[in-house]
Amino acid sequence: MVAQEESKVSLVFLEHSETLSFDEKRLPDVQILKGDVRFRHDSALMFCDSAYFFEKQNSLHAFGHVHLLQGDSIEGFGDVLYYNGNTKMARFRKRVKLIHNDATTLTTDSLNYDRAHDIAYYFSGGMIEDSLNILTSLWGQYTPDNNQAIFRNNVKLVNPNFVLTADTLCYNTKSYQADLVGPTKIVYDKETTILSKNGWYNTSTEKSMLLDRSQIIHTDGTTLTGDTIYYDKVIGFGRVLGNMQSLDSTNQMTLYGDKGEIWEDDNHGYVTDSAMLVDWSDSAMYSYMHADTLFTEEIPFQVSKLIPQDSILVDSVWQAQKPDTLWIDTAYRQIRAYYNVRIYRENMQSVCDSMRYNGKDSILSMYGNPVCWHSENQLSADSIHIYVKDGTINYLHGIGNTIAIKREGAEEFNQLAGKEMIAYVKDGDVYLVDVQGNAETIFYPREEDGTYLGVNKTQSSFVKLYLENRQIHHVVFTTSTTGVMIPINQTTEGETRLATFFWAENERPIKPGDILLHPERTPRPDATAISASAEDEEEDEEDEE
Repeated sequence: MVAQEESKVSLVFLEHSETLSFDEKRLPDVQILKGDVRFRHDSALMFCDSAYFFEKQNSLHAFGHVHLLQGDSIEGFGDVLYYNGNTKMARFRKRVKLIHNDATTLTTDSLNYDRAHDIAYYFSGGMIEDSLNILTSLWGQYTPDNNQAIFRNNVKLVNPNFVLTADTLCYNTKSYQADLVGPTKIVYDKETTILSKNGWYNTSTEKSMLLDRSQIIHTDGTTLTGDTIYYDKVIGFGRVLGNMQSLDSTNQMTLYGDKGEIWEDDNHGYVTDSAMLVDWSDSAMYSYMHADTLFTEEIPFQVSKLIPQDSILVDSVWQAQKPDTLWIDTAYRQIRAYYNVRIYRENMQSVCDSMRYNGKDSILSMYGNPVCWHSENQLSADSIHIYVKDGTINYLHGIGNTIAIKREGAEEFNQLAGKEMIAYVKDGDVYLVDVQGNAETIFYPREEDGTYLGVNKTQSSFVKLYLENRQIHHVVFTTSTTGVMIPINQTTEGETRLATFFWAENERPIKPGDILLHPERTPRPDATAISASAEDEEEDEEDEE
């Protein structure tokens, strides 16, 4: 029944004309109308200066100041109108304008308006303007009923804050939402550029959902890439799901992970799930870091600059300007990593539970059973702090239960332990190790033929160990030194291991990809418990005596 009613054809009625004439020879069965012509078809009124009315065909050709009025929501204007009452198709030509609810205006030179389906489309270039945006394209379609527009070929959306260009775009003039259905570029005053080929962008709220490996590029050198990006331009917030990549060309580092968030105003963010940071500030030696979660932020601070004494013209008299201090606003980068932290650099590898890097002082601090490997050496402590100068390691500082180990043989390990330890680095190699407080050593000196002389055990308050070509050159002990040389065939396991000894070679990342592995952490001995146990044994021996 509904289908039958929709297919029923209604007639076009002539309501007014100042003159009506016929030309049966040239235009048979055509009514020639002039002066204040008005037609009615269903809910539509059509006005013009003159017209040809094809009553039998239920159609008309209107000329001059054409005006179509449909209800109180649609107005169409043009120089020429071809209207078919059977199909309800209105074809406007020359200086065409379609206005919807006094809010949306479509301007073109050729427009077809299908009243039966409430669809207007142009095909030789046109423009749609609402209260917020101006959209242009070679081909466009607009549906007043749902305020939905489709644009193809050379699409351009101009907003007071940005310009959007695309080959295809869907747009709603009521919600101001643009649906991205092809390669799209959004540029904000040459400050921010958004690249996407799928998703949506609300041009009013400037919130968006960007899919299919979209990018947000800033002129400050940062680029955010992800499979899915929720982006709020107003507050400068981005949330990424899937293959996140945050590139910072200024600080020369890139964050990777499966998901994360970025806040642009204060330039901080985090990444998690397979999180990785790549530092490429040193082009000759990249640094790779992995953790369960990585945070990065810029922290503002001020630096002072002394202005040198100068001369300025004051009241036409040259006077000396007093030296003054200029405070300059700047910022430094801070990186924090939590849980399962693993770092790879060609000349150093590390694992720990948490890490912080301070770009102001160029200090990398590791906590939670940190272990560092440099060449054949392993360093562990309660905390380890790496000081960087000009992009290279200057020295390492271990604090609390510090021990450095180097494998000499299958079961032979040189060991150096103490409360604190500083390892100084030059040209990529350790040249001096300074141990402060309760220094203990176990070394395996060799004969010239390579055979072991025995096990050398020493205890001292302080020890300085000097190296050349990664080999021990000489050792300096200071204050309260005791030592013993044990023949190699008379040693026991307890005599060849310091209390804090543990070997964690299985945890060491040997290539960049290894930082994403999670090998089981090697248990560290409890030095306090071992010391207490040793004291108990001494007391038992004294009691027996």
